[in-house]
Parts: sequence; C-alpha cells; structure tokens
Amino acid sequence: MTKAITRDGAMRARDITANLPTVTVHDSVMRAVQLMAVRQLPGLIVVDDRGRPWAVLPGTQVLRLAIPGAYRETPTLARTVDEAHADIFWQELGERSVGDCLPDTPAKPCTVPPDTNLLEVAAVMARNRSPLAAVVDDRGVLMGAITLDRLLTSLAVLGPGDTGE
Repeated sequence: MTKAITRDGAMRARDITANLPTVTVHDSVMRAVQLMAVRQLPGLIVVDDRGRPWAVLPGTQVLRLAIPGAYRETPTLARTVDEAHADIFWQELGERSVGDCLPDTPAKPCTVPPDTNLLEVAAVMARNRSPLAAVVDDRGVLMGAITLDRLLTSLAVLGPGDTGE
C-alpha cells in the first residue's frame, strides 16, 4: 500500500481506495455469495446501471439474502431441516436476484468522497455499521472501496508524526 500524504500531512480516502468487484440488482444472489466468499470480501457494493452505489451490504446482509425468509423470521424452523439439506440451502436460490431480496428503498449507502480524511471515513463506517465504504466522485459514480481491514491497516501503519516517507 502506497502512503500518499497531502500537504496538510493527512491521508485521504483516495489514498487507500481499492478496486473491488461489485454486483447489480440484476445479479443472482448465488453469484453475490460466491463472489464475496472467493474474494474474501467483508461485504458487497450494489451499483445501479450508471455505476452509482445503490446499496453497501455488509457480509451479514449478503448472508441474509441467501437465507429463505421463513428461516430468517423463525430460526428454530431451521432445526426441522435435515443435515444434508441444511448444508446446501443456498444452492436452492435458483435465479433469485439481489434486487429481489433487497427492500424497495434500501438505506442510504455508506459513501465518502475521495478527499475525505481517514477519521471521517472511520466515523462514516462506524455510524453505518459497515465494514465497507464506497468512494464516489462528485457525480456519485463509484471510484473504488475502502474495507475495514484496509482502513485499520492504514491507520496502524501511519501513526502520529509519521510522514509516510
């Protein structure tokens, strides 16, 4: 990770932004789960057709998309499912899309502009309880993302008085 320091000595969101895969409301939930698992992502950003974040989903919310509603509402119902079926429930999603599983009006996505300082990035992520923040340009188009791991690593590596050199 390159530590770029601004004139005021602070790192900005753009300095720690990474290119992470995204999904759309048209993608299957199975694809979203597989993408998150294979890439070991803490969550996913759902973008609209113009590349603007529509939702930022922590991993637990992606998992929620994969669990049939009856089992989410009544977890004890899951005990009635035999072990063989309990382990493959997510494969029964068929062609359900991410959009099928999201509320009609999701919460405002966790986004920050590229010039945001790391304290503000941390505050936004904490306030939204999100392990992922979408970095957007002035038109709201996704530029990249900041994971909680990347943010904490950046804060730990660049301590007080460190010039990044």
